[in-house]
Amino acid sequence: MKNTRAIIVLVLAVLAGLAAVVMAAKWLNQRGGGGAQLVVAARDLNLGQPLEATALTSVSWSAAVLPDGGFRDPKELEGRVLKTAVTRGEPILESKLAAKGSKGGLSAVIGAGKRAITVKVNEVVGVAGFALPGSHVDVMVHTTVDDESNKRNQGAAMSKIVLERILVLAIAQEASRDETKPKVVSAVTLEVTPDQAELLDVARSVGSLSLVLRNQLDTQPTHSMGMSKSDLFTTNPAASAPPAPVAVAPPKAAPVRRVVAAAPRPEPPKPAAPPPEAKPDLTKIEVIRGVSRSTVEM
Repeated sequence: MKNTRAIIVLVLAVLAGLAAVVMAAKWLNQRGGGGAQLVVAARDLNLGQPLEATALTSVSWSAAVLPDGGFRDPKELEGRVLKTAVTRGEPILESKLAAKGSKGGLSAVIGAGKRAITVKVNEVVGVAGFALPGSHVDVMVHTTVDDESNKRNQGAAMSKIVLERILVLAIAQEASRDETKPKVVSAVTLEVTPDQAELLDVARSVGSLSLVLRNQLDTQPTHSMGMSKSDLFTTNPAASAPPAPVAVAPPKAAPVRRVVAAAPRPEPPKPAAPPPEAKPDLTKIEVIRGVSRSTVEM
């Protein structure tokens, strides 16, 4: 009797467990909206690489979070070319593919209306190997001024940024964008417009080029007029500015002294004017003879 009760309890426990599993699976299926097939990369793939069936695989993906532009059948992607690097297990989306009919290679990843030009670099010009595919750089030229109208600055050294926010397509013969380790190479391929390609060709013919690495999120243009040797040795305006005036405390007021005015002294009397000299009378002549004196009128 006891064995029968134990068997009944065991059967009921098993049935309850199966019911719980079925209900949990049903709840997960309703919450996830059902499963769907999504094509992902079976291994790491580089940009410009044509896709093959052996490089792809299908996995079950929740329909509720199925990404836009995904594919369910690997056969749909045969012959398509990647325009960006894809890591193993990453979904293959339409936004990561070049236009249909594109052939493999670097030309498939060049944007519409753009061109690719290769610039010779060294460890310094190539930003110590940090100018990797997918990064953006500014191109700076160092040359001498050749302006006949400006005799004073003619022949002076000058550096100026001529191109801004240029996309690096490849370094040497590698176009993979999943590299994070710096790599020193001898050439860098840049994506430019036709006008920029002409400007870059002129710039490297008149001077030496340098790449300036910039933040990928920085899209602000730089308004620079360039720097010359005279600007390098110009005195810093902030250093030559006169010092700020120092506040000086006002002088203390002098004690007031009481002054008693003295009585005015009497002025001395002015000397009397001398009497006018008597003018001689020319109509009379006084004649003296011995002790007698007489006057004769004329």
